[in-house]
Amino acid sequence: MMDRDRVLSHLLTIAREASEIVMRVYGEKEVGAELKGPNDPVTRADREANALIVARLAAVMPGVPIVAEESDPSTYEKFGLERAALFVDPVDGTRDFIERTGEFCVMIGYAEEGIATVGVVLCPVLQKTYTGIVGKGAFCNDAPIHVSRTSTMEEAKIAVSRFHRSRTVDEKLGRLAAKELVPVGSAGIKGAFVADGSLDIFAHPTNGHMKLWDSCAPCAIVTAAGGLLTDATGKPYDYRGPVATQGSGTLAANPILHAEAVKRFTR
Repeated sequence: MMDRDRVLSHLLTIAREASEIVMRVYGEKEVGAELKGPNDPVTRADREANALIVARLAAVMPGVPIVAEESDPSTYEKFGLERAALFVDPVDGTRDFIERTGEFCVMIGYAEEGIATVGVVLCPVLQKTYTGIVGKGAFCNDAPIHVSRTSTMEEAKIAVSRFHRSRTVDEKLGRLAAKELVPVGSAGIKGAFVADGSLDIFAHPTNGHMKLWDSCAPCAIVTAAGGLLTDATGKPYDYRGPVATQGSGTLAANPILHAEAVKRFTR
């Protein structure tokens, strides 16, 4: 397997290149939005950035499976049998991209033996680039970051979905009895805000829309920043597959709040 610092260098260069495509389309009047499934939009930016990222990754990391959202699943079948894999979400937060909230990002993650170890979450409108290597730390625009040290739910601010809310989700979020629920677009940005301590928890307590390409990069960054990113029951994601949503929901926080949230969600 490739040296993690070298992997990060490749991912960062390619994410920056992809973000130029994404912002070009973002500036156009028509972004080519359409539905590829129920409540699952895609735009020209998703497809063009996906193509570029996949091509660039294949050139610099030949032989490593590339599990990308807009690629045909046949291109990465049996990826879980390999020792390492790459996970690509060319535009995480497509609905935010279409609604022009600015809360979307380019995400590329790297996993080894089923564990997320390197991640890049590049937020072009926010002008923030989050990176992380497990065991070596996490950064925002090259400045070190760390999860918050908040230790009680009464003090905690929680990043929640802007578009994927329901009565069941809100009932479970209510169990946390947190100080504040903060709607944020993009799973990657929610994870990044937990990693840099600006928010304390990212919680989506029921089966949602998280695929492995949604979670790999922020999982690596949150972990590198001293936190945990798992499903809502505390079960880690397995980056050997399947690609579809694993477990139940999503939860990221520092270890103390993570343990307390799991307890409240599963009681």
